[in-house]
Amino acid sequence: MSDQRRWVARLTPWFFLAVPLAFLVTFTYVPAANLVAYSFTKWDGFSPAKQFVGLDNYAQLFTRPDLFRVFFVCLYYLAAAAVQVGLSLYFATVLSFNVRFRNFFKGVLFFPYLVNGVAIGFIFLYFFQPGGTLDSVLRLAGVHGQHLWLGDPDLVNWSLAGVSVWRYTGLSFVLFLGAIQSIPAELYEAAEIDGANRWHQFRHLILPGIRPTLSLTVILCVSGSLSVFEIPFIMTGGANGSTTFVIQALKLAFQFNKVGLASAAALVLLLLVLLVTWVQRRIAPDEGVTAL
Repeated sequence: MSDQRRWVARLTPWFFLAVPLAFLVTFTYVPAANLVAYSFTKWDGFSPAKQFVGLDNYAQLFTRPDLFRVFFVCLYYLAAAAVQVGLSLYFATVLSFNVRFRNFFKGVLFFPYLVNGVAIGFIFLYFFQPGGTLDSVLRLAGVHGQHLWLGDPDLVNWSLAGVSVWRYTGLSFVLFLGAIQSIPAELYEAAEIDGANRWHQFRHLILPGIRPTLSLTVILCVSGSLSVFEIPFIMTGGANGSTTFVIQALKLAFQFNKVGLASAAALVLLLLVLLVTWVQRRIAPDEGVTAL
């Protein structure tokens, strides 16, 4: 092969990658760099002048109680994420075996994830109304009274986190089900011949086999818990102590015109997601199917 053909062969992939890389740099890395720069300034988003304030924006995020409260709100969604992973793994394991109406139950579990988030928000607004659907169900169970599910600061975040579990369990369920069904059937047959029951199959066969998927699902759930926005924004707008990271950043930037402080909040959120991902990868690195 001549030198000219060799250079053409080397440069051809870069010609195809030039446009995607240009879009990636323009719409991802440049805005990210601007975000970092804005986080060290006091800027209203309109004025051409930006006042450099150093780490003052970050100090405000961690010292002002009204801004620091969002860290505690995330704990509700992290608890909901743990419930979501447990439920989805349980249903995926049960429905991976030959049970009656399993295709029907698969559809029931996955359907909420297909529904538009705005529609879910309005549906559950009626569900959580005082004297509404949830209170009517509770009265049938002997619990009387009208509860302010979205108006009580002690209940609102639990209610919103419960909606998140209902909506996103189907996604985790599908990921787990696909991973479980990818395990060779011969391993199940060998386990049954050796006298392994369902619990032993789950512990020694399914869990090791789906470890990469479990790791991915945990990362998605944790990052989603930190960046939750749609459901609380539609249902409460962040009222009654339900403000999340993203809602707070939006309000700071577009309601109070504090773009520098909002940029710092967004950057802290990004760093938290990256930190949680790194810690999770260190604790439970991806591995293939381990030997039984």
